[in-house]
Amino acid sequence: MPSRDEIFEKVKAALVDALGVDEDEVSPTATMVGDLGAESIDFLDIVFRLEKAFGIKIPRGELFPEDVLSSTEYVADGRLNAAGLAALKARMPFADLSKFEANPSVQNFANTLTVEDMVRYVQSKVGG
Repeated sequence: MPSRDEIFEKVKAALVDALGVDEDEVSPTATMVGDLGAESIDFLDIVFRLEKAFGIKIPRGELFPEDVLSSTEYVADGRLNAAGLAALKARMPFADLSKFEANPSVQNFANTLTVEDMVRYVQSKVGG
């Protein structure tokens, strides 16, 4: 089982390759969209690279649950309701959603996911 630091280094390498950012930009607190400039198309590349690097399978929507964020059941006036927040937390136990909860605007979600969240997700998949 790889250590947290080994996982971070592989996640960092995947993000540098997928996003064309400098290694020093990929810190644990960097947000995927706001700091690293990831766009929705990039997430497919990131998922592919993480699957390859760690030998894991990442089901569609597990790492980036866009279906929750676009569901009329969970979203009203561009904001996630309580049921939507609960669904997001259930789907993303690896992510710190406290900042997003304070202002659950769907537009803000993209700036929620950090590199550290990605590391914790991979750890959960590789048995860490």
